[in-house]
Amino acid sequence: MTLSTKIAWDDTVLPFQLDKADVRGRVARLDGVLEGILKQHDYPPAVEALVAEMALLTALIGQTIKLRWKLSLQVQSRGPVRMIATDYYGPQEDGEPARIRAYASFDRDRLTDSNPFDQVGEGYFAIMIDQGQGMAPYQGITPLAGGSLTSCAEAYFAQSEQIPTRFSLSFGRSTESGGEEHWRAGGMMVQTMPKVGMHVSEGSGDGGLLQAQDLVSGDTEENWNRVNFHLDTVEQLELIGPSVAPTDLLIRLFHEEQPRVFDAQPVRFGCSCSEDKVRQSLSIYSAKDIEKMTTDDGKVTADCQFCGAHYVMDPATVGFEAGDDEG
Repeated sequence: MTLSTKIAWDDTVLPFQLDKADVRGRVARLDGVLEGILKQHDYPPAVEALVAEMALLTALIGQTIKLRWKLSLQVQSRGPVRMIATDYYGPQEDGEPARIRAYASFDRDRLTDSNPFDQVGEGYFAIMIDQGQGMAPYQGITPLAGGSLTSCAEAYFAQSEQIPTRFSLSFGRSTESGGEEHWRAGGMMVQTMPKVGMHVSEGSGDGGLLQAQDLVSGDTEENWNRVNFHLDTVEQLELIGPSVAPTDLLIRLFHEEQPRVFDAQPVRFGCSCSEDKVRQSLSIYSAKDIEKMTTDDGKVTADCQFCGAHYVMDPATVGFEAGDDEG
């Protein structure tokens, strides 16, 4: 994206609360971030769409994690798109941007012309949170169901967290007058405030999965339905368009709910790969294994699937036998 098309709310996540409805949420705009993610790869359109959807979900969900934490979303499937992986790295310090990266693994010759979600098939959708060294990571899993990755994320929150949650996403290539074609993406997430002691075991979704409507009743149901009614009126261009600021969008949709906004979180495309991490990943291999990985010109090479970084190393310096005394 050229500097001339950069807008103040591009690549931000804005948290908000609807006090009257007891609902919280986030508005995300990913433009340069998505451009950075997708330009690393020659993805077919269906795979691009799935990666874009996952990146938006990751930004909306990840905004809540604490400093220096890491949130990961992952799809594992038996379909043509075998895996989609995204990472959201919380800021190192207050005021710094968060970082997002993503990639997909797929069988090009198995892809079909049907809708993107049909390319994943049977499998699972997972959310993982890494709280740092010395802390056990958290992981929640839900089956791939509901017709979209967005539906899977909503099912995860209903099933694993018992929190009614809804997403509305929009993404695609855009060209402003006089500018170059680039990605624009936007989305909104709303969810009820957590309730203590709630537990529902049977759901009305595919295979008995819980849905948001299974978790609301009374005033909570009335508030939830009202917020969703307004969310249903959002237009795709309002979610991604350069002419509508997130704060203006919230007022248009929810002015009767008394929206209250908090500080926006800037996000950037960023990767955590390094030569040291590559060496660490190769430390499980013996000298004989490393020899099989060595190229004809006597080097061991590795590429980062997320950012495309290319590493070239001396085979004598990698593997668990590197540096061992001989004889």
